Amino acid sequence: MYNAITDVDGILVGQVSDRRALTGCTVVLCPEGAAAGVDVRGSAPGTRETDALSPVNLVDKAHAVVLAGGSAFGLDAAGGVMAYLEERGWGFDVGVTKVPIVAAAVLFDLGVGDFRVRPDRAMGYRAAELAAGGPVAEGNVGAGCGATVGKVLGHGRCMKGGLGTASLQVGELKVGALVAVNALGDVVDPASGRIVAGALAEDKKTFLDTEAFLRTQPLTPGGAMGNTTLGVVATNARLTKAQAGKVAQMAHDGYARAIRPVHTMLDGDTIFSLATGRVEADVNQVGALAAQATAQAVLRAVQAAEGVAGIPAARDLA
Repeated sequence: MYNAITDVDGILVGQVSDRRALTGCTVVLCPEGAAAGVDVRGSAPGTRETDALSPVNLVDKAHAVVLAGGSAFGLDAAGGVMAYLEERGWGFDVGVTKVPIVAAAVLFDLGVGDFRVRPDRAMGYRAAELAAGGPVAEGNVGAGCGATVGKVLGHGRCMKGGLGTASLQVGELKVGALVAVNALGDVVDPASGRIVAGALAEDKKTFLDTEAFLRTQPLTPGGAMGNTTLGVVATNARLTKAQAGKVAQMAHDGYARAIRPVHTMLDGDTIFSLATGRVEADVNQVGALAAQATAQAVLRAVQAAEGVAGIPAARDLA
């Protein structure tokens, strides 16, 4: 076990990071296809192919999920992943070719680094080429490259977010999560409730405590732009599309345990789920484990992050 989403058999991860422009993309591949679901809780989402994952719609499997920076511009990266998969004959068979089902979601990182550089088709293709099992890099990588957290008072008081992953196993059942953390709220340790990364006080050395601030101070509408936390949970359980959607829904509990506040009007918080169908399992257990793995992945993302462009990371305050 690598404590990563790749502990789930058949799940591969590839990442490309532009460390100068501070953006990137992360691709979760399942070339053989997996029953897939999605749940969008934030009110500023940027997504692709989420309708296809509805249980009432035709396709029953997805072949990849793309998480990218660049706001809506970053959705272009999914085209490169589609091209990579089609070249190898993976996708939904329509007779003349196979159409890969590539779901995607983006986060807003244009306020960090060079906003003119965004994940594109070439970056998505390269990330798919790099997709592999085994250990997954965390912190300032892929979709987490330009991620930040704690933006209730804007970027001047924020801290570095990032990408994290975690996994759990019970018997033969495996559940893993991968999260790019770019939240308006603070990230807390679910075990202690202690803030690990978030909005900073005026001294830039201690935490503002966003929830306490919201309880006591007026907030200027629209001032906390540039957010969205994106996640993928994967399992080797045998699930229907409807059950995969339920797992994605339950996994949002992991966000709520580790990000405060979460699911705001200025976040596009989204979680995809993939089920490879290797073992029989109870969907309730899968969902509960998905929430736990998601919370752990959120925490690991900020713990692994490094400060950039004058934005401190959790390790800097520690």
